[in-house]
Amino acid sequence: MQKHGRIVLGLLVFVLIVVSPILYNLGKKNTSPEINLDTPVIAQLSDKECVEPKEYMRENHMKLLLEWRDSAVRDGKTVYINSQGKAYDISLQGTCLNCHNNIPISDVYSVNDKAGTTAATNTEGNQFCFSCHTYSSVEPNCWNCHSDPREAIK
Repeated sequence: MQKHGRIVLGLLVFVLIVVSPILYNLGKKNTSPEINLDTPVIAQLSDKECVEPKEYMRENHMKLLLEWRDSAVRDGKTVYINSQGKAYDISLQGTCLNCHNNIPISDVYSVNDKAGTTAATNTEGNQFCFSCHTYSSVEPNCWNCHSDPREAIK
């Protein structure tokens, strides 16, 4: 019976620890990132459309990128035909980041060795991907194979 007080105290401490993140963030506004779709490349396009409709891309962009990876690397397929029948090159840097970047992709990437490896040379305009991924605490694995736009040539 003497352990009853310790058990109640232990439960209270446990509940306080579990609930503390909720109490800490209570009343704080969680604002979503603002995505700038007014990039120089998009502004110059007469037909402003992505490889798939905006709603599809918001929900399925990672699924599409994984399909692209498998098609390009495993099957050798380098052209994607979208739901409207339009063809696009399967390329993260050449297709996606060509438009979704605040600066021209040619100013971001440059060939930096004899093997033709690319690396980011300008990191100012690469907030399209990083703002949402940072907001949702997602670490994309695109940069395991591709040059990370946040890296600079040393």
